[in-house]
Amino acid sequence: MESHTASVIAHPACARADLHATRVLSLDAAGRILDWISWQDAACLYVRDAVAWTLGDPCLTLHGGYRRDTGEQSILALHPIVASRGQCQSGTVDPSPALSNAALFARDRYLCLYCGRHCSRGELTRDHVMPLSRGGRDVWENVVSACLACNLKKGSRTPQQAAMPLLAVPYRPSWVEHLILSNRNILADQMEFLVHHLPRQRRPAA
Repeated sequence: MESHTASVIAHPACARADLHATRVLSLDAAGRILDWISWQDAACLYVRDAVAWTLGDPCLTLHGGYRRDTGEQSILALHPIVASRGQCQSGTVDPSPALSNAALFARDRYLCLYCGRHCSRGELTRDHVMPLSRGGRDVWENVVSACLACNLKKGSRTPQQAAMPLLAVPYRPSWVEHLILSNRNILADQMEFLVHHLPRQRRPAA
């Protein structure tokens, strides 16, 4: 029997990051990248003996309860990359990331792609390069981040008509790029692994 008090210790690799923002990279047993999971969900995989293998040095150590018979405290070391047993169906591997404002602003690194100004999330809007009123679609390849002033200035015109050339061509990010862009607390082992899985024509976010 064990008591249920527990504590978590961050290793130097993630000591400077917000502990509760630290996430574990989840893979299937074949090494295919799935998603970020919380350290709590990762701990559940360990406890259920559902971990096939791990990569990287432990980044978090969980101290659990004490055994009544031995007085020893249970300890669980979590790794930054965890592969769970079983494999995903082929159709679920490397999905296309859903288009959302948060994902779009991350792709464009919180820059207005018309004036180049760095903005906060609240200052940015989703602009359709080819306006919806002109048959444009709400897809990755037709949307960019724009500050409110530029969005209003452009209106329902194309960049050419508004004399507002784009600073970058909009594109659909790969799932790996999406994972890099969506996590501001990526650990070194995780970044090294993800970079090796990037499409060759793309580079990770700075």
